[in-house]
Amino acid sequence: MTIERFGSLDGQDVLQVSLQGPDGMEAKVLTWGAVVRDLIVPVAGGSQRVVLGLNSIEDYVAHSPYFGAIVGRYGNRIGRARFNLNGTTYQLDANEGENQLHGGAKGFGSRLWSVLDHTPSSVTLSLVSEDGDMGYPGRLVATCTYTLLPSSRLRIELDATSDKPTPVNLTTHGYFNLDGSPDISSHELTIAGDYITPTRPDLIPTGEITAVAGTDYDFTAARPIHGPAHTLYDINYVLRGPYGKLRHAATLASRANGLSMELWTTEPGVQFYDGHLIDMPVQGLAGARYRRHGGLCLEPQRFPDSPNNAHFPSSILPPGQVSRQVSELRFSR
Repeated sequence: MTIERFGSLDGQDVLQVSLQGPDGMEAKVLTWGAVVRDLIVPVAGGSQRVVLGLNSIEDYVAHSPYFGAIVGRYGNRIGRARFNLNGTTYQLDANEGENQLHGGAKGFGSRLWSVLDHTPSSVTLSLVSEDGDMGYPGRLVATCTYTLLPSSRLRIELDATSDKPTPVNLTTHGYFNLDGSPDISSHELTIAGDYITPTRPDLIPTGEITAVAGTDYDFTAARPIHGPAHTLYDINYVLRGPYGKLRHAATLASRANGLSMELWTTEPGVQFYDGHLIDMPVQGLAGARYRRHGGLCLEPQRFPDSPNNAHFPSSILPPGQVSRQVSELRFSR
């Protein structure tokens, strides 16, 4: 485990923490956005990079579409950037038209976190979000712990406490590509969800919960990501099983090299985004050029816009309680 200076912002150092797993897995984590900048998985005869990352803090600030970040205070979208809680309407920072995306213009994915603790294979980062930050009530304290575990696993634990009731939806925003190809056409995907929360054109949920059977959204069995219709994906899936318990959510697999990644999570949903807006004007890791569909996101989450949909699983964190999300990425061949 090493900690080194990656750059600076507004006179403050941005640090990079390098982790080494017990079986050769490697990760590089930034204090800016709690970003997983790089993730290397051991494979027969060598290793494989499995995430998209950038080469400087300047590139992240100017160009990153949340590459590898922890987003919040509320990941995904809140319609009209407002919600009502206990009789009070809270107006949030609107940063995607009239809506809020990933906590606002200064969400957690573009903040400097602090290193609380570290070992050779793990690091814990923390962030304080004051009452009124981006419009949210309550002083929220968030922690993120990354741990490299045996059998090529990355465990991600996200905790938060608040002194007032507040919506919380911290989530991971890694972009995955398991074989280094220019796009994800060589990948197959399975999602353990029979339903989605369909959206309006601005990607705010309509409030419906609809079945995927017989549609292009059906990934209940492994299949290539883009079929003949070439549907573009940025949608929340309702995961099977009782949320709060760690369970299988999705499997991504490369036909090119046989590497697969299982996502396990405690969350009720997962956002699948196929990277159709990627158009990176700067080089990525090892000189890669990240273009359309260069990687995909699988974001464990509470449902988008749940503060405005009472029938969705609640995302409200009461004072004195802990919001906790646990997810694991499990790699194998």
